[in-house]
Amino acid sequence: MAKKTKKILEPTEIVHAPARPQLITETIETNYMPYVMSVIVSRAIPEIDGLKPAHRKLLYTMYKMGLLSKDHPRVKSANIVGRTMQLNPHGDMAIYETMVRLTRANEALLHPFIDSKGSFGKQYSSNMKFAASRYTEAKLDIFCAELFSGIDKDAVDMIDNYDGTQKEPALLPTTFPNVLVTPNTGIAVGMASSICSFNLAEICDATIALLKNPKLSVEKLLDILKGPDFPGGGAIIYNRDAMREIYETGSGSVPTRARYTYDKMENCIEITQIPYSTTIEVILKKIFDLMKEGKLKEITDARDESDITGLKLTLDLRRGTDPEKLMNKLFKSTSLEDSFKCNFNILVNSSPRQMGILEILSEWIIFRMGCLRRELTFDLNKKKDKLHLLMGLGKILLDIDKAIKIIRHTEKEEDVIPNLMSGFGIDQIQAEYIAEIKLRNLNKQYIINRINEIEGLQAEIAKIEDILGDELKLKALIASQLNEIKKKYGQPRKTQLIHSDDVEEYVEDKTPENYNVRIYMTREGYFKKITMQSLRGNDEQRLKENDEIVYEAETENISDLVIITDKCQLYRARTADFECVKASSMGEYLPAKLGMDDGEKPVFMRVQSGYPEDESFVFIFENGKGVRIPASAYETKGNRRKLINAYSDASPICGVFYDSEKTPIDIMLVSDAERAIIIKSSLIAKKATRTSGGITLITMKKGNKLVRAISDYDDKYNKLNGYRKYKIPASGQLLAPEDMGALQLRIE
Repeated sequence: MAKKTKKILEPTEIVHAPARPQLITETIETNYMPYVMSVIVSRAIPEIDGLKPAHRKLLYTMYKMGLLSKDHPRVKSANIVGRTMQLNPHGDMAIYETMVRLTRANEALLHPFIDSKGSFGKQYSSNMKFAASRYTEAKLDIFCAELFSGIDKDAVDMIDNYDGTQKEPALLPTTFPNVLVTPNTGIAVGMASSICSFNLAEICDATIALLKNPKLSVEKLLDILKGPDFPGGGAIIYNRDAMREIYETGSGSVPTRARYTYDKMENCIEITQIPYSTTIEVILKKIFDLMKEGKLKEITDARDESDITGLKLTLDLRRGTDPEKLMNKLFKSTSLEDSFKCNFNILVNSSPRQMGILEILSEWIIFRMGCLRRELTFDLNKKKDKLHLLMGLGKILLDIDKAIKIIRHTEKEEDVIPNLMSGFGIDQIQAEYIAEIKLRNLNKQYIINRINEIEGLQAEIAKIEDILGDELKLKALIASQLNEIKKKYGQPRKTQLIHSDDVEEYVEDKTPENYNVRIYMTREGYFKKITMQSLRGNDEQRLKENDEIVYEAETENISDLVIITDKCQLYRARTADFECVKASSMGEYLPAKLGMDDGEKPVFMRVQSGYPEDESFVFIFENGKGVRIPASAYETKGNRRKLINAYSDASPICGVFYDSEKTPIDIMLVSDAERAIIIKSSLIAKKATRTSGGITLITMKKGNKLVRAISDYDDKYNKLNGYRKYKIPASGQLLAPEDMGALQLRIE
């Protein structure tokens, strides 16, 4: 096989485009502004009819398909999408997603435009997806008759589609302010629009009031138009001042919250309506996160039980949980309470404007009056044309035989019209009409019946001309149409209004949950709090090497703790301040947790339930002295977490104990000279001053010191501290070195 040779390409000369200086503003205006205006005008911002171009093209395509007829069956969505692409070349999925939002099944609109069959997802769920367009069916809802009323009577301008092969409406001649009834959001370049929905009946009443009184005040408007009405219901936390600002400026925030019921028998909360701006999945995720963090212990389970009947989010509660307090907590910590950001940016004559409610309604009235004038003018011209024909027909009534004779004796077809015109003194249009009458209708009865319509036509023409010549009558006609729409399509509010004064603000309960725990402190200063449930079958504690437990107690999570350190300072804490850990954990390091000074370590800790007069702290120092300080000396008025000068700093601390006058304790003092003494705490002098140096308890030679002070000679203490069980000598008896050996002590 012949070996292929590589073709060597000859280097070509690179031709550089000529560079020319240009102002950045000119570049932006030439290259960027057309795109910006296209996005604003032709994509993201709704017009005064309340629709974006994508909505309008889809609905008009369905209208031309005859899908507004009651008798027309639903057709496949794929068929509708394909036909819409003749007006909207943005791809089938973009068109179908637009269609989904307009359907009744999706529940995104107060008054859906499309009657649907099949799975179209839900506005309140991000996981509930819509089916493919080949499986679903749709037609226009009868409500759309109010969008297209007069469209075939020249009510609006018709413009070319993108390739100039068809005509489409620039706007739809909506008979009601759809711009404030259909919710709409969109993000353009440099601006955005976010319009909430309002109740149709209230909008009709507000528009009628404005038609009657163009100087309608915002205060009066607030009395008529209560506030937004969201398709998903829920509740609005109503503040009249905040609502007034939205009505005046078209900008603001509407706080919304979910609605729920409490099932006492099942001890669960059923949430059936959520804010329009959130979804079930977002709410559930936040609830589960809070449950994992231990911040929602009132809930045992949360699940989505939404079905064909509608939304339902169920929360199972622990026994004894107050449902109202729990919901207030959820309102604060989840999107069960959210806000809808209002930004009423609307295109008026292809120019974006941010307007308040009154200004929007005023602009819609101007738009609607223009549509109605064009529609009435169309009807007027049609009636005038018909009257003109009937007037010509009336002239042949005087001599029908003459008309027949003229037609019969005219030799050429093209001479029939001129001969009729000259024979009866009529114009060409009238002659054409008479010539087209069937032979069977050239009788006196037919012509008289038609001529009798002249009087009615003249009355109708006069009425239309009267309306067109009087703006007040034109407004009255719009008002009557709005009243009919309200009666036909009006429905009660879905969104409840809750006055802000009636809303109970959630205040976090700082009282910790109470339960039984076991606490430990080690010689190195580590602290553990372990629940009793966690301790079951696992008593082996993990400790740092060469560390040992010096204090343990079974107590409650709301107990107060007192910690005394080797730097003459006392710290107060609560058991709840510490996290629960497992036995396998090292625990929390007290010096770091309590913010102790460098090198400071705890030497004593106890659960402190109060500071009674008959109880005392006992301090034993290395110089052999000891003192009892009443517990009341450590009581403070404020919630002081740290107390300095808790005891004397004349000699290093050797041991700290706590006793009661009713139950004094035995304390054994051990020196580095291998001598020890056991003394009852009641024999130690009590001093009122915390910094008192105390009295001598054991006399030692110069250079000697106490190395250990020991109390509580039971099996538990000996086990924890490395001592074996021994018989306690009499209190106050001085132990010689040989006696020390008999005690089998381990002195470190």
